[in-house]
Amino acid sequence: MSAPERIPPRSVTTAELLAEGELTVRGRIREASNAALYCTVSHDGQEATCVYKPVAGERPLWDFPDGTLAQREVAAYEVSEATGWGLVPPTVLRDGPYGEGMCQLWVETVPDHELLALVEGEEPGPGWKAIGLAEVGDDRTALLVHADDERLRRLAVLDAVINNADRKGGHLLPAAEGRLYGIDHGVTFNVENKLRTLLWGWAGEPLTGEAVEVLKGLKEALEEGGDLATRLASLISPAEVRATRMRVEALLESGRHPEPSGEWPAIPWPPV
Repeated sequence: MSAPERIPPRSVTTAELLAEGELTVRGRIREASNAALYCTVSHDGQEATCVYKPVAGERPLWDFPDGTLAQREVAAYEVSEATGWGLVPPTVLRDGPYGEGMCQLWVETVPDHELLALVEGEEPGPGWKAIGLAEVGDDRTALLVHADDERLRRLAVLDAVINNADRKGGHLLPAAEGRLYGIDHGVTFNVENKLRTLLWGWAGEPLTGEAVEVLKGLKEALEEGGDLATRLASLISPAEVRATRMRVEALLESGRHPEPSGEWPAIPWPPV
């Protein structure tokens, strides 16, 4: 009698690993403004590191409903995936040691060319885009600039869609194979215009052809009954889903990157 055929273990997707794996807290990320825990997650012999942000550890904000930041992080991931750009690490909503929260794959950063810099003078050099003047001490100012980088430009479009109120330099993670990820999307999807970012270098400039095609796809996916609209409906309010669709439509109508509104601080503080 021949030995039974050995069936190889089923490969677990990253989403399954994050959503269904055993979550073990290894430490706390102290720099975070809300509770952010460094964890491992294991499932069917596979393991990964991740960040777990329990809803119970969220600080109340005057302009966002209490207990909704984790859902907004997952919603940002869903929109990122719908663009096809993959700018947000895999993120799920799940139960954990401290209750329901967001669980996001940990990204190991790698050395990359500079994305942000302070330079002398009033104009950025080649390969850079101006953000604005910053005080650097001794009554001196310097020009804060970001790289004229396709990855950052895509992220600027995503931020405009999700109405990101806190795109800081520390939320930009260069990763292996030339990838760039954005993290910390808890203050997004507000119905009011709250775009606050370091990525203003393309403000007022025409959108790329690629961005226009991506936005057309988002518009369709956000129509009532659309795939993305359905996924977002369980994460943010109906008014916030409608506002997201309206932002996409406004970007397509203008054909340009948004400019600061003047009604809200344009740059987050601290910027990094």
